Amino acid sequence: MSVVTNDYEQSVTHLRGVLENNKMAPLQILVVMICFTLNMIDGMDVVLMSYTAPVLAQEWSIEPAVLGAVFSAALIGMTLGCLFIAPYADVIGRRKMILFAVTTIGAGMLFSGWSQSLPQLVAARVVTGLGVGAILASMATMTSEFATRERRNLCVSFLQAGYPIGAVATGFASAWLIPEFGWRVMFEISGVVTLLMVPVVYFFMPESPEFLLKRQPGNALDNINRILVKLKAAPLATLPAAPADSARTSVKKLFTDGRARPTLLLWGGVFFGFFTLYFIISWIPKIAVDAGLPLEQGIFAGAAYNLGSFTGSILLGWISVRFGLQKMIFTFFVLAAVTLMVFGNVSMGVSMILLTAYILGVTLNGGFNGFWPTSARLYPTEIRATGVGWAVGAGRAGAVIGPFAGGYLLQSGAGLSTTFIVFTIPVVLAGLLTLLIKDSDFAN
Repeated sequence: MSVVTNDYEQSVTHLRGVLENNKMAPLQILVVMICFTLNMIDGMDVVLMSYTAPVLAQEWSIEPAVLGAVFSAALIGMTLGCLFIAPYADVIGRRKMILFAVTTIGAGMLFSGWSQSLPQLVAARVVTGLGVGAILASMATMTSEFATRERRNLCVSFLQAGYPIGAVATGFASAWLIPEFGWRVMFEISGVVTLLMVPVVYFFMPESPEFLLKRQPGNALDNINRILVKLKAAPLATLPAAPADSARTSVKKLFTDGRARPTLLLWGGVFFGFFTLYFIISWIPKIAVDAGLPLEQGIFAGAAYNLGSFTGSILLGWISVRFGLQKMIFTFFVLAAVTLMVFGNVSMGVSMILLTAYILGVTLNGGFNGFWPTSARLYPTEIRATGVGWAVGAGRAGAVIGPFAGGYLLQSGAGLSTTFIVFTIPVVLAGLLTLLIKDSDFAN
């Protein structure tokens, strides 16, 4: 039996009731798993540069400050992708944006492996970054919109846990393949694996039903009902008239209806979190090698960090249901600051370096990934991808500055101790800003 209503809000209520109030259906789990896999591949694509850095620096005689510029090239692309490409997911749809982004990332990775000069490599990393920046908001939005209310924080945190798993796998593969075949083969393999996800998304990932109802592109009713049938729910008999403002998507809406304050707090938290996060992601294998470890063990330090990131992301999503997401983000960041000071000031052997890197991944990356369920909940459907995209994009400035700052401090002779103490400050600030976001600020 079909649901007959010409009222838009009643149709939204029906869709949300089906998606949010029941157990996770196979289709919902499939969407979350596809997004998880895509983010896992993103982890592979983004951190590969840090795993190849020691070999690349030696082969091309690159100084640390210049290497920081190579790290930041992808981050500049990510910033542009988040700010100027990701918001179009609220116009063309999350699914189309994901297809575009995956294709762009795959091409960028292949061109990275084929680069013959530093400018070519930087350009290829910018292209890769554009795709990564474009895809994150759509993955977080899609996961949030397909998850049940009870499992939403956990699902979005699980999505983000895919990133470190990809990074860990890349670390182990790099330790095996780079000494044998060189750094280029890793980029080529990553590009091919990324492009293999294009048909998976095309054939198996549906569009968000809330987006279809709000924007009403061609065949919207058929596509909505196809999803409802798979969820074993009553289809809609008709498509109600969309609200008058449904065609307007603007960054200005992030600052209307009482959203200005939480938006600025979110942006500040993401900025400070990215500042330290990308310093660690970019430099931890190189730092381990400079500390006297063999190349393969330096790579394992990065892998240990990312394994901790996976653990931390899942742990945060699980315990935040009981203790509150904002409080847990703050707690994780405080623990990350303590771990940073230990890492930079205590002399350790190989085993302790790997253990500390793991704990840092749990606390720093685990806490940081709480920003994505936070941002997805802050904004309504019509501006959700815009909100997530701009949060990531505005914060990416910290991701660009962080590796540069770290490279400068290390090259200037500041030492690991001073450098790591400096990077504890933005972590604590990120946690404090997060605490100021109230439950009443969330859209749903």
